[in-house]
Amino acid sequence: MTSNQKGTTGTRTYSRVLTIAGSDSGGGAGIQADLKTISALGCYGMSVITALTAQNTQGVSGIHPVPARFVQQQLEAVLSDIGVDAVKIGMLFSPELIETIATTLAGCHVPNIVLDPVMVAQSGDKLLQDEAIAALGEYLIPIADILTPNLPEASILVGQTLSTRDDLEKAAATLALTGCGHILIKGGHQEGERSDDILYLAAEKRFVDLPGERIQTRNNHGTGCTLSSAIASFLARGYGIEAAIAAAKSYIHGAIKAGAAYRIGNGHGPVHHFYQHWD
Repeated sequence: MTSNQKGTTGTRTYSRVLTIAGSDSGGGAGIQADLKTISALGCYGMSVITALTAQNTQGVSGIHPVPARFVQQQLEAVLSDIGVDAVKIGMLFSPELIETIATTLAGCHVPNIVLDPVMVAQSGDKLLQDEAIAALGEYLIPIADILTPNLPEASILVGQTLSTRDDLEKAAATLALTGCGHILIKGGHQEGERSDDILYLAAEKRFVDLPGERIQTRNNHGTGCTLSSAIASFLARGYGIEAAIAAAKSYIHGAIKAGAAYRIGNGHGPVHHFYQHWD
């Protein structure tokens, strides 16, 4: 399916993707990475900014949360006029913010919600208040169509360390009990040459192995943001959940591989979001 469709009167319509996340002043993650990804994949990107961060390739030096009421105003402005075909949710700093966003999205019956539970930056800097973790499970995870935690995030959400395949399966099934139909646990933090993911489809009680080759590079800042935005983009374009995840994994693999040769900053650099369009 093409990214943009023709309407009945001959006019064209965009595949609309909204990102709800924090701003990364360094441009490698957060809102900036999301909008690059959405654009690269042929969709129309919109944004609701939840926090401003002062960060670069070496770390986060400051976080300025956006008041929940203003976040709600941004969200209502987009939904009341432009509408959405898919939503990606990233950094949410506080429980008040989580409840506000969940209530607004549920009230508007927003489709294709991709939740990336951003808790810690690539540099190790904390991006989520401790009390917000419980709010994620109570308000937001239940209305999400897919949850995309990495190993550390999944461990925090279920309250135990995950190491074996059996651990991952149990964790995915546990997280699905909240009501989220699809759980994608990312294996990028595993040791070794592989970076395999596991997908759990709750309705079918089925696990899908998603193999991945590990690329040796320091340019891995914003990979989680990019993957979740890519999934949302393919869902907006009409892909089914498994096809959207497979296409998104192929895109992020290409972006990491293409970006490995670049050097920007003195720490963890970004992936190459536009590798399909320019070298």
